[in-house]
Amino acid sequence: MKGSTLTRLLDDLVLDGWIEEVGFGESTGGRRPILYRLKANRGFVFGLDISRIYSRLVLCDLHFNRIDYRVWKMTRNSTPEVLLAHMTDAMREMMEIHGIKKDRLIGVGVGSVGPLDRIKGIITNPLYFPSPGWSNVEVCSYISERLEVPCFLDNGANNALIGEYWVNPEQERYEHVLYIHGGIGLRSAMMSNGKLVYGAVDMEGAVGQMIIQSDGVAHRDPNGNFGALESYASIYALEQTARSRLKQGRESVLRKMVQHPEQLQFEHLVEAVKAKDSLTMEIFQQSAAYFGIGLANMLNLLHPEKVILGGPMFNTQDIYFETATQVATRKTYYYPAYQVTFSRGVLGEEALALGASVMVAVQLTE
Repeated sequence: MKGSTLTRLLDDLVLDGWIEEVGFGESTGGRRPILYRLKANRGFVFGLDISRIYSRLVLCDLHFNRIDYRVWKMTRNSTPEVLLAHMTDAMREMMEIHGIKKDRLIGVGVGSVGPLDRIKGIITNPLYFPSPGWSNVEVCSYISERLEVPCFLDNGANNALIGEYWVNPEQERYEHVLYIHGGIGLRSAMMSNGKLVYGAVDMEGAVGQMIIQSDGVAHRDPNGNFGALESYASIYALEQTARSRLKQGRESVLRKMVQHPEQLQFEHLVEAVKAKDSLTMEIFQQSAAYFGIGLANMLNLLHPEKVILGGPMFNTQDIYFETATQVATRKTYYYPAYQVTFSRGVLGEEALALGASVMVAVQLTE
């Protein structure tokens, strides 16, 4: 593009309020270049995270500052019809509260548990939702028809990774990054040379099927692998192990939290860890060691520069993250010549929703 054409284009973008000058860059021999950035309040985007425990909505400006948010606890009543109606109603309400006109809404990004068809915008057949109906849900067409804006879909792990990559540009940026989300199951995403890696099919949940013990625990899904990683390392696995230990008569502060072992939930385990309960600490460390073995397998195969571990399994306490990364480090080939940076990210539980908002800008500029 010729310099004069580029100058006219920049002038038009400034005049329309899309970009603004922010100073001068370093000189490379001639005049110092003028630096521009998007104007934060010129447009707004929504990001949705549809997950098994909580679903979340965030409203962001074009600098991806969170302006407002809503969270829904997923229950037996959280069918697609109910949840998506609540979400679209909340979007309209937020726009009214913050005085956002319809023409300032750029689009909506959705991150969901897979499998899904991101091209067609359909959530195809996700497992373990607490409510029925989450098969072949045309989520993008539903939202686009009601808000009359573009809507984009990708799996939640991909969105979390792209959010962590773009939202904090002042931090050192790694180009080869592995992201794993630990929740009811395991979800993963990979970035190489700053670009998300896509397989022939949606591969978000495949990491949970990694076999770490071929004659091991049967997977809760009849089609799952024996000895699969998420049968040892997931919220479901932690809950099942703790319930089993209590039924065996093991002493624990957990007995004071529930009347029957089957009532035990992950939140109880987190409280027990904070109380330094020996049984719960043992369960978490054992599970984290298995996860560390699976993580080492991925490091030896993919060789990322950085690994981000997100989701409630890592963000609600420290012992799981610390044990898992220690085990993975010890079992990584070429260590210490090859060393990985481990992180829990900077976006926390909002990573998937904020990443979905970033996805809108990325999709519209590609």
